[in-house]
Amino acid sequence: MQQVITKLQSGEFGEFHLNEPLAPHTTWKIGGPADVLIIPQTKEQLVDAVELLGQHHVPWTVLGRGSNVLVSDKGIRGAVFKLGPGLETLRFQGDVVYVGGAYSFIKLSAMAGKAGLTGLEFAGGIPGTVGGAVYMNAGAHGSDVSRILISAEVLLPTGELATLKQADFEYAYRHSLLQKKPGIVTEAVFQLQFGDRKEIAGAMAAYKDRRLRTQPLPLPCAGSVFRNPEGTFAAKLIEEAGLKGLRVGGAEVSQLHANFIVNTGQASANDVLTLIEQVQRSVMASRGVKLVPEVLVVGER
Repeated sequence: MQQVITKLQSGEFGEFHLNEPLAPHTTWKIGGPADVLIIPQTKEQLVDAVELLGQHHVPWTVLGRGSNVLVSDKGIRGAVFKLGPGLETLRFQGDVVYVGGAYSFIKLSAMAGKAGLTGLEFAGGIPGTVGGAVYMNAGAHGSDVSRILISAEVLLPTGELATLKQADFEYAYRHSLLQKKPGIVTEAVFQLQFGDRKEIAGAMAAYKDRRLRTQPLPLPCAGSVFRNPEGTFAAKLIEEAGLKGLRVGGAEVSQLHANFIVNTGQASANDVLTLIEQVQRSVMASRGVKLVPEVLVVGER
């Protein structure tokens, strides 16, 4: 690892930090340190860094904007990547959009709407990067990434850049191939449609108003904690089990939206995990349904 650190200190691979606390880098504001946090400023630096880590057998994790993820209290061993501004590119070509993996998914939705393109309205309330959205098959309001993705460029652990078509991702509900075979999305290509700017803006405004009324956005959280079981909603099952307001340490089942767990101040990852398990047990006991977490738990346990 020391050889890797020495090479990273050259600055050739972008910005880097040793023993970096990850709580400030997540939307839950929870998480221990990364051995090394690397922020490549360009695609070339990212490729070189992945190759360097591979040569020295150092494991790596991609954090993106830190949404939909719970970092353990002990943190992450090896290296953690956050993609820098060189991977926040955006280009429209007719009704097709080419966008870098580090680009904000919410901002992309807004920019597409301003360009008079429809198909990304659902993304207006999904925090995180385009790369994370492709990885998770992020979705809302009856749509998801799989419905609009043409292809994506993915950096493989070997350092090779590969172009994967939509069918290659083996998309299912909140699932993609990348959850089984790791890779870093450096660019995505989406197929949109021309639409009416006023109608697009109206739909996005309605979605935003609903989020503000129904989600605990002022508090640190990670979005929906559990996947919706087939035919019903996780929030409905949790609320019917009387679990709104249930607390473990600094973690609480939101009083506003039962499928959100909020950090009320000093929550630990262990608080959140314990609360998740309590919710799962209660819903199984009362409704006979097993809730499956949607958030990714990463780091040393």
